[in-house]
Amino acid sequence: MNKILTALLFILSLPSLAQHKPWMMGPFERPKDAKPIISPTDQTSWEDPMSGRTVFWESMATFNPAAIVKDEKIHVLYRAEEKLGEKEIGGHTSRLGLAISEDGKTYQRLSEPIFFPDQDSQKEFEWTGGTEDPRIVETADGLYVLTYTQWNREYPRLAVATSRDLKNWEKHGPIFKGFEEGKYHNQETKSGAILTELKEGKLVAARLHGKYWMYFGVPHIWLASSDDLIHWKPIETIDGNLAPVLSPRPGYFDSWLVEAGPPPLLTDDGIVVLYNAGNQQHIGVKDLGNRLYTAGQALFSKEEPWKLLDRTDQPFLKPELQFEKSGQYVDGTTFVEGLVFFENQWYLYYGTADSMVGVVTWRP
Repeated sequence: MNKILTALLFILSLPSLAQHKPWMMGPFERPKDAKPIISPTDQTSWEDPMSGRTVFWESMATFNPAAIVKDEKIHVLYRAEEKLGEKEIGGHTSRLGLAISEDGKTYQRLSEPIFFPDQDSQKEFEWTGGTEDPRIVETADGLYVLTYTQWNREYPRLAVATSRDLKNWEKHGPIFKGFEEGKYHNQETKSGAILTELKEGKLVAARLHGKYWMYFGVPHIWLASSDDLIHWKPIETIDGNLAPVLSPRPGYFDSWLVEAGPPPLLTDDGIVVLYNAGNQQHIGVKDLGNRLYTAGQALFSKEEPWKLLDRTDQPFLKPELQFEKSGQYVDGTTFVEGLVFFENQWYLYYGTADSMVGVVTWRP
């Protein structure tokens, strides 16, 4: 009896476990002596096809990562910005770099970006702000599908690209350009997280009721469906507007905004959506600070993917370490964006303060 009581008291003393619900993923843990796995460097340069000059393309910030397992290695696609003097959010050109790990601990980076604004069909949407905030999934036949934000300094637009090798890409353009004569084309859209499932130890894009599903957006999270992962149809209200499926809540850590995180996971309990949450102190959580980004989890129905079943009342990940609270985004972020299952362990990759990349893990 004493052992049982001791165990119960121990569990109740752990804040990361105290708010855990049976359907949730985790608890995720930081590695011992946690440090960024990807940080800015001025040791890599590259000839930029947009400007025609040599740029130190990842000298200021490396953050907001997607992740996928390929050839039994973790591939992390991260957003990178060059140092231009002022640390103005959104004022630089973003490109995507690639880091590869064989063990989940050490990461080797390629010296040049793998995805960037180019002299191509998408220049009107990607010049000069660039390509931002990727999420990535793989299909059953090995096609990689990338969702990302195109930033032309006028409208941020959610777009899609595909590849067979993570290096050569076909850009398909803004996701909603062809929907109802482009009614959402000039409206801010970003953060597209496509539903996945774990099959034989591998994450693949999942069909539900014959369709693919994508949770997307900020400050609310909306939902869209697709037959081919390229063309998407958003779920609308009876009045013909985007229908929010997850919204900010006064009184909680997500009182300011919610934003789709890494690709959601189809489970026995339902669809688990990891999402990013912004706080505003005066109507949110006092000790989190204004505009501070944490991460929450929500559960949606498998029968009706728009139906919210449950969500967390506390963040499962928040800025605690120095590198998570200092950088380009001074308010602090743990911005979750990449999720993989590798060697019987879940790896969750996140951006820290719009400056570096961190990782937490969970072994079920």
